[in-house]
Amino acid sequence: MKETIVAISGKPGLYKLLSRSKNSLIVEAVDESHKRLPVFATDRVTSLNDIAMYTNTDDVPLTKVLTSLYKVAEEKPVTLNYKKCSSKELREFFAKVLPDFDNDRIHDSDLKKLFQWYDILVKNGITDFEATAEDKTKTEKKADNEKEG
Repeated sequence: MKETIVAISGKPGLYKLLSRSKNSLIVEAVDESHKRLPVFATDRVTSLNDIAMYTNTDDVPLTKVLTSLYKVAEEKPVTLNYKKCSSKELREFFAKVLPDFDNDRIHDSDLKKLFQWYDILVKNGITDFEATAEDKTKTEKKADNEKEG
């Protein structure tokens, strides 16, 4: 993801990081409202680039899972009614995305949130989930420059 997309604990949906100030972050909702709001140090903010899913071997970055889901869903929003389907249906669908996922450590709520986030991103035109190493380096340098300035 070229943009820094974050999840904020206690707030629904996803947000795009726009800028940083002395004591807060400015984010914009990744939906049709594009509502901007400040996020303070008391809020728990997690970048989607920092999240991973458990497998039976190694953890897989969420960006790779989203890319795989994008291919399985044929570059469209998820067709599975993940809010109302059974646990078995959720897990069977997710097994197509990440066959080696850890069935014990990944909960149904995790899968529902993944599908919800994926739908939000795809419906808002964010489909390049894996940032290249070059993009990550640029983002890190930009963050370092903002801290210094």
